Amino acid sequence: METRSFSDYLRGLDDAGLLALFQARPDLVSPVPPDIASLAVRACSAPSVARALDTLNQWHFQVLEAAAVLHEPFAEKNVVALTEKAANFVIPQLIERGLMYPSDDGLRLPNSLREVLGNEAAGLGPASMAKLSLKKIDEAPESAKKVLERLIWGPPRGSVGDIRDPGPGVAWLLKENFLVPLDQRTVILPREVGIHLRGGKVHAHRQVTPPVIEGLKRDVKNIELAAVANIATILRWADEALEFWAEEPADALRSGGLGVRDLKTIAGHMGIDESCAAFIAELVYLAGLITIDADDRILPTNYFDIWLTQNPSDRWLALAAPWLTTSRVSGLVGRAEAKNTAALGPELDRVNAASTRKLVLSLLSQNPGIEPEIKTFTSLVQWWAPSKRNPGLQEEMISWTLREAEWLGITGQGCISKYGREFLDGGEILAIDQDLPSPVDHILIQSDNTAIAPGPLVHDVASVLAIIGDIESRGGATVYRFSEKTIRRGLDHGKTGDEILVFLRKTSKTPVPQPLEYLITDVAKKHGQLRVGNTSSFVRCEDPALITQIANDKRLEMLGMRRIAPEVMVCDMDAHDVMNVLRNAGYLPSVESKNGLMLTGQRSNRAKSKARLPRIIGEVEVPTDLTLAAALRSIRVGEKSSRKQSTLRNISQSALGALPRTTANETLDLLSKYIQEQKSLSIGYADNNGSVSHRIIDPVKVSAGSLIARDHGTGEMQTFRIPRITGVAPL
Repeated sequence: METRSFSDYLRGLDDAGLLALFQARPDLVSPVPPDIASLAVRACSAPSVARALDTLNQWHFQVLEAAAVLHEPFAEKNVVALTEKAANFVIPQLIERGLMYPSDDGLRLPNSLREVLGNEAAGLGPASMAKLSLKKIDEAPESAKKVLERLIWGPPRGSVGDIRDPGPGVAWLLKENFLVPLDQRTVILPREVGIHLRGGKVHAHRQVTPPVIEGLKRDVKNIELAAVANIATILRWADEALEFWAEEPADALRSGGLGVRDLKTIAGHMGIDESCAAFIAELVYLAGLITIDADDRILPTNYFDIWLTQNPSDRWLALAAPWLTTSRVSGLVGRAEAKNTAALGPELDRVNAASTRKLVLSLLSQNPGIEPEIKTFTSLVQWWAPSKRNPGLQEEMISWTLREAEWLGITGQGCISKYGREFLDGGEILAIDQDLPSPVDHILIQSDNTAIAPGPLVHDVASVLAIIGDIESRGGATVYRFSEKTIRRGLDHGKTGDEILVFLRKTSKTPVPQPLEYLITDVAKKHGQLRVGNTSSFVRCEDPALITQIANDKRLEMLGMRRIAPEVMVCDMDAHDVMNVLRNAGYLPSVESKNGLMLTGQRSNRAKSKARLPRIIGEVEVPTDLTLAAALRSIRVGEKSSRKQSTLRNISQSALGALPRTTANETLDLLSKYIQEQKSLSIGYADNNGSVSHRIIDPVKVSAGSLIARDHGTGEMQTFRIPRITGVAPL
């Protein structure tokens, strides 16, 4: 068959060739095109070509750029002349991906490929319209040679003061057509001149092989110890963040993100920097553990309670699995170039985020035991993926991926861990359950009002300690400090002084110091003497002397309270604000309901709505072999239908002229005839909505007013109701 276009080339491919194309470019069959012509249009579209370029390594990309500067048609030897002999092995791979195709007179490129590569591929300008004598370049004056030196490796454009008086060097080059004026102030170096000056090559360094990683060799045992410590830490961070938001929900921004103030608050609570806090927020968001409810509050979902009951390996997988596949990039939060980018917001999607993560982890797996030096590792990643659509961001994304993989425990000391390898292989990672230290259910109270947790605490003990104590230091052992503020917080959560003492005596392996007992008893005795409600709000106390003290306290003048009874004062400020001001002034109020009851109790909120997981953009799922086979069959049938029915379309006179039209009797006669002859038929068939589609079938039998036949489009036996068949035509 004569090959005059890309469509003709695709029509000439056998099934194996088309399947190889679909495997390399899965977006071509999502959705499945109706025929070869539609497939060719999609394969030549700019978005599809850009995705295909993203799958090339640096050497493939350089060969393709060299082909793009040649006039079509061209031969393999022309590409080799501009690159290296190794290009002979690359050209068949580019043809397999549909980025180059053979025609009758040589090799050609799809229509939009040069567009996607840019007008100045490899830093070369446009082809010259005039005939050039390149030997004259050797005779160029020194001033002209200096101009050429600045333009050799691109960009090929240069500025001049005035094209009418550009200077002697530029004037000589313009006269010999070695420079071409673009406008009054810009000149450009023609492609032929650039290649000649580069020594007949397109690139200064032909990167045929990938660069070698440099780095430190790490001990395997230390790698695994560091990784399991990171896993324990990430689970604790997630737990702390969710427990904090359960008690004090953060307010979402109008755009749906987490505000800077709330991010600083959660970072300070957890004792980590804001970039790490943004990463934790994104992790629990991706895992469906938090959501933004109808009141624009960021709250844990009910799945958080289920998550707490799971094994550590399952909890870790729930965090790590969506991180690997998401298109969201938490590293953008707080970046100087993206000041308005917020965690949980809609601005974090990047089209190549997931593919960059997978590539980084894959390269770490291929170099086990080596902590890569960032510069050489970045060069290696960029060799494998030179044409990413966020080129200015790719270097940062590589460093962010390395950092986040370390936080997650996929790596330890910068090297891939056994948990990371098993995770990438799709395993259940049961080793996490065995290697993590068992949770402890006790603490050691010290004489300075601190308590040491000698390991990770069971959740029930940790949740109570988080209320009645502040974490002073973290690590293998966690130190909690008890103070008047933390004891009051425990009382606000519904604990009594006696309950706090019973908990500490039961949990601690050491006796509760007497000063701590006195502190708890004293704070519990004062707690609740003041009660605050809404008038906007009121302050009530059974001790008139305390009310008098508050009324005369200069620090409370901002509240603007007035006394309406010996035991009652009212205020225009909200009850929550009044509570905070009184506490900051050293008083210990509690909240009172409209019925006069003191409101205490643990505030562990949950979102009423289900988690709305963020979208994933930029990735096309790799189809299975069965899906590819079905797509190929559908395209072949569509191509057969469009070719065989062209005559019928031309001669049809009805409104449905593109479809076969026969009477009921003719339909039955033709069906009976072709069932006996076992030949394929083309039919028009109306569905439940009245839409008529074209089908190619192999009729088997007619039974009870229905036709049983094998549909070429699905490859399956189907039943067609005869009254819905609009017509039958032989192929």
